[in-house]
Amino acid sequence: MATIILFRHGETHWNRQKRIQGHGDSPLTLKGIDQARAYGRSVKPLLGGAKWRLVSSPLSRCMQTSAILCEIADLDFAQVERDARIKEVSTGEYSGRLKTEFPDGHLGGSGRSSWFFNCPGGETHPHMVERLTAWLNSLGADEHVLAVSHGIAGKILRGLYAGWDPDFALAQDSPQDAFYLLRDGHVERHESV
Repeated sequence: MATIILFRHGETHWNRQKRIQGHGDSPLTLKGIDQARAYGRSVKPLLGGAKWRLVSSPLSRCMQTSAILCEIADLDFAQVERDARIKEVSTGEYSGRLKTEFPDGHLGGSGRSSWFFNCPGGETHPHMVERLTAWLNSLGADEHVLAVSHGIAGKILRGLYAGWDPDFALAQDSPQDAFYLLRDGHVERHESV
């Protein structure tokens, strides 16, 4: 299995406003920029002598995080591959809307029954699993990959990698002040400093 270091993008203005992003986009806040810097500082000692493939969701919040992380960790941002397969779940018509616009309970559910996978014009859990599995299967067994993705996509990726129950995977956190080392079918959390 490939070894993957998986990050979620830093905090965005829409995160702070409690606005639904999905495939929509918003730039990083100053806190998000600091989080990306912390990623770079924290990951640098883990890189060792391996050759790392750099991959990012093409959404600008991930590309911005990747650029900052690369600068701090002395990685070449020009080598970052944009891969749409690791984009966040599409929230369709809900993208850009404030969570407070919805009646209590409307944005409920958990696991595969979560509202994330039931947005009008959005993406289903099976579709997310299909595209994220395709990305994982495209990686060489001996590859070392540094990937910047998203909250829901990151939970699903970690679950697929470790063979977790999908609902268990979706119940995990999606921090912006920690990242995950995926190695030999295991998932290890690392705090950013």
